Amino acid sequence: MYKNEPALVLFSGGQDSTTCLYWALKHFSSVRTLCFTYGQRHSKEVDVARAIAEEANVPFQLLDASIISQLSVNSLTSDIVMDEEKPEDSYPNTFVPGRNLLFLTFAAVIARSHGIRHIVTGVSEADYSGYPDCRDTFILSANASINLAMDEHFQIHTPLMWRDKTAVWQLADELGVFDIVRNETLTCYNGIIADGCGHCPSCKLRKQGLDNYLKIKG
Repeated sequence: MYKNEPALVLFSGGQDSTTCLYWALKHFSSVRTLCFTYGQRHSKEVDVARAIAEEANVPFQLLDASIISQLSVNSLTSDIVMDEEKPEDSYPNTFVPGRNLLFLTFAAVIARSHGIRHIVTGVSEADYSGYPDCRDTFILSANASINLAMDEHFQIHTPLMWRDKTAVWQLADELGVFDIVRNETLTCYNGIIADGCGHCPSCKLRKQGLDNYLKIKG
């Protein structure tokens, strides 16, 4: 698709960003990864992300964005008990306000310093927890605003935007990294690799998608 151009992947070492990493490796000439610390409950995801980036033989950069944890109260950056279900007429308390907007802004600045105009992120509107900054309209708006603010022509790619978790597992399989995504990624809010704790919202979503895909695959 963009075989002559490099890309920057926002990378956490989870199921979605790892699938996006290997999608980017297929479609771009070279790939860099950018990982964030933002005061999240567990730092293990950084170690997981670094290990997967090393396995994929791509540059790994870690950026301190811990100021995010000082801006709002939520269950990913504090000790409050996380919502197991999305509250009616509200967002789950795993929502970190402004996180994706800040991540994309930071990513664009770093991409610019490396002469990169393609940014890849694993947000999805098809199968998510109700986060407003995972919507396609947000990505389009953020892309336009970042381009105006920096007088650049970045293109933000969201290969998972219209894929539910079942389809994300299918894509990982098509890319030949199903086992890596299943056994080496960390999606669990409680910091447990692979199948995770099985109880948090992220683990439930991941398992439901996996079970559906394995059933379809036979």
